[in-house]
Amino acid sequence: MDADVVYTLAGASLLLAVILPLALSRAAVSAPIVLLVVGGLIGLLPLPDGVSMGPIDNRAFLEHLTEFAVLIALMGVGLALDRPLDLRRITAWRKWGATWRLLGIAMPLTIAGVALLGWWAMGLAPAAALLLGAVLAPTDPVLASDVQVGGPTAGPDEVDESDEVRFALTSEAGLNDGLAFPFVYAAIFLASLGPVTEWGLRWLAWELVGKTVIGVLLGIGIGWLLAKMAFGTSRRSPRLAETGEPLLALAAVLLSYGVAESLGGYGFLAVFACAMTIRSAERGHEYHVHMHQIIERLERLLTLVVLLLLGVAMTNGLLSNLTWQGAAVGILLVVLIRPVAGMLALGAHASECRVGDHVLTRGERASAAFFGVRGVGSLYYLAYATGETNFAQTQLLWATVTFTIVVSVLVHGVSATPVMSRLEKIRTA
Repeated sequence: MDADVVYTLAGASLLLAVILPLALSRAAVSAPIVLLVVGGLIGLLPLPDGVSMGPIDNRAFLEHLTEFAVLIALMGVGLALDRPLDLRRITAWRKWGATWRLLGIAMPLTIAGVALLGWWAMGLAPAAALLLGAVLAPTDPVLASDVQVGGPTAGPDEVDESDEVRFALTSEAGLNDGLAFPFVYAAIFLASLGPVTEWGLRWLAWELVGKTVIGVLLGIGIGWLLAKMAFGTSRRSPRLAETGEPLLALAAVLLSYGVAESLGGYGFLAVFACAMTIRSAERGHEYHVHMHQIIERLERLLTLVVLLLLGVAMTNGLLSNLTWQGAAVGILLVVLIRPVAGMLALGAHASECRVGDHVLTRGERASAAFFGVRGVGSLYYLAYATGETNFAQTQLLWATVTFTIVVSVLVHGVSATPVMSRLEKIRTA
């Protein structure tokens, strides 16, 4: 492929990234759908000899690309949430009630359901089946923009407390990307260390509890320091919020992730906790809007690259190893396993899911249960795990995960706009 063709394709792709959000804002087609199709068409062009677009051959590059994409998305999610979470007040915890239910009940049920089907229907080894469940369990903060809150509001009294579905899905996506890591490690240990009796206690104490606590505490601490730099000093010169310089958000991503990973904590959780802590400082200040805007633009660019490359890989043989059993598992996850797990988590009856003073209606519970978008995070976890140890049937795992992401992009992308619009009309009626 000639260099001038590459530049032309890159320019056209960036143009798509600019115009798609506006052009599709009211359409029942999402930007990720279009980007996957464009990537697939690009993949039909002849590639230079010896060049492979498969994820196995480019595992390290894909791991770092998707890792950075998820980090940027987590910072954006943390800055977008207007609802405070004061760890010292039980009323604040109750207002996040739907989030805790989705994390504590729906996510483990999803892991178990996918892992069981992977072992029983697909014939995967136990370690590979558990890995499949772990990488497909977290909802995605990168591709779920159509069902998430729009961004931080500016003004002391403008706090988004009304749309419980968008808030639940946004906060769930921000937290479960980090909380999936212990289960990914469990699959790695099962493949490399043997039976659970050999590593179970270590996993429980360190991978499940220790790294989670360290990541959250470091994220809160770094966020507090950065918030002081932005809002808390009395001298004007170091008060970054007054300059409007939004790159503090990018510095927060890199700093919180790097420190947390260096000290053994989960960096994804650290980034989200850091973003939430910064957001809690002078919540009505317009500086939060500026930071969110630059993160949103960078997230859009990274999403563009990931989806185009995924589309190119799809038409270059990525799905050639997909079996009908793997396809069935992917479809069942999107249309059955996640919705059922979500409804069980949020309650079968209207009175069972109270968020603060609000009781979620059946339509709200069904929507929150259904829109568990799968995406870039799943690619990262699979790339990371397969780089740590050898798993049986790796090609089948990649094909199944990719197919599931495509199904999720199509199903959720087509249904998000009409469903969320209907919920909005009912809520404001």
